[in-house]
Amino acid sequence: MLARVWSAAIAGIDAIKVGVEVDVAGGLPKTVIVGLPDTAIQESRERVKAALRNAGFAFPVRKIVVNLAPADLRKEGPSFDLPIAIGILAASEQVNPQLLGDYLFLGELSLDGSLRPVAGVLPIAAAASRLGIAGLVVPVDNAQEAAVVKEIAVYGFRHLEEVARFLDCPEKYQPVEIDSKAKLAESQNNYLDLKDVKGQVQARRALEIAAAGGHNLIFVGPPGSGKTMLAKRLPGILPNLDFNEALDVSQIHSVAGLLKDRGSLITTRPFRSPHHSASGPSLVGGGSFPRPGEISLAHKGVLFLDELTEFKRNVLEYLRQPLEDGCVTISRTRQSVVFPAQFTLVASTNPCPCGYFGDPIQPCTCSPRQREQYWAKLSGPLMDRIDLQVVVNRLKPEEMTGQTTGEASKSIRDRVTVARDRARSRFKPDSQVSCNAEMRSHHLREFCQLDDSSRNLLEGAIRKLGLSARGMDRILKVSRTIADLAGDEAVKSSHVAEAIQYRTIDRMQ
Repeated sequence: MLARVWSAAIAGIDAIKVGVEVDVAGGLPKTVIVGLPDTAIQESRERVKAALRNAGFAFPVRKIVVNLAPADLRKEGPSFDLPIAIGILAASEQVNPQLLGDYLFLGELSLDGSLRPVAGVLPIAAAASRLGIAGLVVPVDNAQEAAVVKEIAVYGFRHLEEVARFLDCPEKYQPVEIDSKAKLAESQNNYLDLKDVKGQVQARRALEIAAAGGHNLIFVGPPGSGKTMLAKRLPGILPNLDFNEALDVSQIHSVAGLLKDRGSLITTRPFRSPHHSASGPSLVGGGSFPRPGEISLAHKGVLFLDELTEFKRNVLEYLRQPLEDGCVTISRTRQSVVFPAQFTLVASTNPCPCGYFGDPIQPCTCSPRQREQYWAKLSGPLMDRIDLQVVVNRLKPEEMTGQTTGEASKSIRDRVTVARDRARSRFKPDSQVSCNAEMRSHHLREFCQLDDSSRNLLEGAIRKLGLSARGMDRILKVSRTIADLAGDEAVKSSHVAEAIQYRTIDRMQ
C-alpha cells in the first residue's frame, strides 16, 4: 500500500514542501530511502524501526521504499524521522490516513518513540499556509516556536503514540497558542544600561548617532579605556524590535538550531561577538547545506568585532558585501541561498601593537613602521564603510572615582526612536530603506542638500583627509542623522562639522 505524508526542507531561511512517499509491498524485507537524503536521513531507517517497535507498533517485514520528493532537492537532518514513521504506519494500515494531506510533520525520533526537537521549525511554520497546509505536527519542545505564526494550527506531542492517536481522533486535541506580542513587550528592557559608563562623552554621543542612523562604528583606544563596555551597551539604545523584525531574527536562529533552547521568539536585539580567530565561513555562513554565520545571526542587531586588527585581513574582506547590500549570498553547485544580514558593525582596536600610542601616561614602544603595518591590516574599502571612527581615551582618576553617572539608556533610546521614525517617514515610498545608513545616491541628493557654507566645509575635509566618494557619502549620511536627532529638516554646517570629527582614522593616517 502507498501512503504520502507532507514534510518540509530548509533552503536558506525558506521552506520547501517535501512529499514523503512510502510504499510497503511484497519482497525481501528491506528499507530503501531515495530522493537525495543525507547521512542523517539514511540512518533514520534504524531509528524509525526501533521507535515503531518500542512504541507498540508492528514494523512491516516487507520491502519498504521511501521517496522524498522532489527528488532533485537535497534533504538533510533528522526532522524526517516522524513523517517517515507516520508514512509506514499509514501504508501498513496502523493509523488513519485520511488527514495526512492536511498536516505537515516534523520531528526526530528517539529509539523509545519519544519526539526530540529539530532546527528550522519556525520558517517552516511561517511558510506553511503558503504551502497549502492546515496544521503542523511537531515535537512538544518545538510547539511554542511554531505557534508564533498565527495563520496555522500547531500541535505538539511528546511521543509517536500520541501522534497516532491524534490522527485517529483529532477533535480531542487543541492547537498550541501563545501571546507573542505580550512576550515581546515583556523582554524589551533586558539590556545593559549606558548609565553604567562614566565619562566618555564623545563615545556616548557616537553610540547615539550610530543607533539613530544604523551607522557602523569603530572605537580606537588603549587597553582598559572602556571600548568593549561601550559596545555592549549599543543594543540597549536601539529601537525595540517590532513583531515582524523579531520573527525575521527568530527564523534565522531557528535555521541555525539556536532557538530550541531559547524559547519561541527572539525578543531582544542580537549581539554577536565572534573571536578574532574566527574563519571567513563562520562569519558569512556556509557548509554543504548552507547555514547562517555570525553576520546573519546579528541581523537587526549588532556585530561586535573586538580587537579588529587581530582578525585576518582576508576574513575582514568577507564583510564588504554584506555591509553594502545587507545580505549574504552563498553559492553551491546545486543551490544558491541568500541570508539577510542587516546589522550594525561595531569594532574596537588599539591604536598600535603595544596599545598605547597617544596615551598621556603609558609611553608607546612601537616604531612608526610597526604602526603602519598594524593599520595596513584594515583595507581602505573596509574603513570607508565604517561611518563613525572615535578615539576613546582612558578615564581620568577623578572620573573613575566620581559618583556621577551618565544618561540612562532608556532616555537615549527614546530620542533614537524619534529620529528613526523621522527618517523612516522620508523613506516611506521606498520600502528597501529603513534608516539613514542605507540611503542610496538619489536619497543623498534629495535629503542631504547643502548650503554654500556646508559645501565648502565638506570640500575642505575631502582635500585634507583624502576621502573617497564613499567616504564623502558616509559623512553626508551621518550629517543627516545628526540633523534628525536635533529635529532639523535641513542639514546644516554644524551637522557636517560634527560628522567630519568622526573620521578619526582618516586624520591619523
